[in-house]
Amino acid sequence: MDMRGYQHYREDALSTMTPGELLLLVYDELVKRLTQAELALDKEDYTVFESAVDRSVDVVHYLDDTLDRQYPISAQLTRLYEYFCYELSRVKSGRNKTELERVKRMACELRESFRTAEKNATER
Repeated sequence: MDMRGYQHYREDALSTMTPGELLLLVYDELVKRLTQAELALDKEDYTVFESAVDRSVDVVHYLDDTLDRQYPISAQLTRLYEYFCYELSRVKSGRNKTELERVKRMACELRESFRTAEKNATER
């Protein structure tokens, strides 16, 4: 199967997205990885669990690295992202489902906040 057409489509779709849409895409990936970690933990598949947690941390680091530091909220988001990484390290080492659920819930709430902001910005 020739994947060049699909790859070209994906590249076009990404290049036409607004910064807000791209941010939501990254948050969707974070929530997906956290969900994957939850499911793997339930199945006691610790290899997949640890991989999903590691990938979640990578996504959080990416979110922090791409912050525009000229805005005051960036400092607050950096602290929140540091908290996520700290909690995810605890989740990974202790296989703590409760903490994983809390981080996922917070990530979902943050994603919804950005989704609302993106929607309000596009309506103007």
